[in-house]
Amino acid sequence: MKISMKTLKEYGIITLGVILLAVSLEYFYYPNDIAAGGVSGLALVINKITGISQGMFMNVANVILFALAFWLIGGSFGGRSIYAAFGLSITISLIESFLPTFAVTENMLLATIFGSVVGAFGIALVFSQNSSTGGTAIVAKILNKYLHIEIGKSLLCADCVVVVCALLVFGVDKALFGLIGVFIMGILIDKIIEGFNSCKQLLIISEKSEEISQVIMKEIERGCTKIEGTGGYSKETVTILYVVVNRRQFISLKKKIKEIDPRAFITVNDSKEVFGEGFLDLVEM
Repeated sequence: MKISMKTLKEYGIITLGVILLAVSLEYFYYPNDIAAGGVSGLALVINKITGISQGMFMNVANVILFALAFWLIGGSFGGRSIYAAFGLSITISLIESFLPTFAVTENMLLATIFGSVVGAFGIALVFSQNSSTGGTAIVAKILNKYLHIEIGKSLLCADCVVVVCALLVFGVDKALFGLIGVFIMGILIDKIIEGFNSCKQLLIISEKSEEISQVIMKEIERGCTKIEGTGGYSKETVTILYVVVNRRQFISLKKKIKEIDPRAFITVNDSKEVFGEGFLDLVEM
């Protein structure tokens, strides 16, 4: 079976995300006993109680959770999520077996902040490829189906259970840092994903709209839409160009428009997500 470059790129991004998340756990969270929710946080608690390695526990937990998922809610978790979930637990096992693990910083606040930032980037990369790391996401879907609890609330409940377990094992201070980590990661993940997909939408009014449209299509390599309008004061017919570009193309397009028509009127708005040809594939979402 031939694997396309697109598929390789997607799994490559997921792999990078998994590695970043594993690094945040092994070098920031785990050495400082910070359990910031999820199966990874529960793995730390179990490790302190029983001595079972975090990677081993996560592998076993993933097998059980995915088995429950297929039994209770059907095969709604695709191959990417299975790959990411087991990829994370295997990566952690490899780090624990073959690499030295240590605390990058023993300052609890710094460890929580930087661990959350690195971990959030990792999870955002995984989520950006329509995947997840399993774990509490599976629990949330089961609760949603049978108890009709919203996914977001289910995830929060699952994470809170882990934080309570951490409180009993590590004490109040470390449990609170874990709770801070949960909130920081939750906020950052959304912001980072928005950054991945954000674009600029422009409305351009110019006497040289035809020349600008050719630049957009041939040099910027984006499509554009022409809208016929009428000036409220001048009553003259004008052609308005509507175009959506990424941030890099936006910088280039501004320079091109300035060269063609310094008097052009332009409005710019942020778009959090754009679906369609050249952007996100709506079919895959």
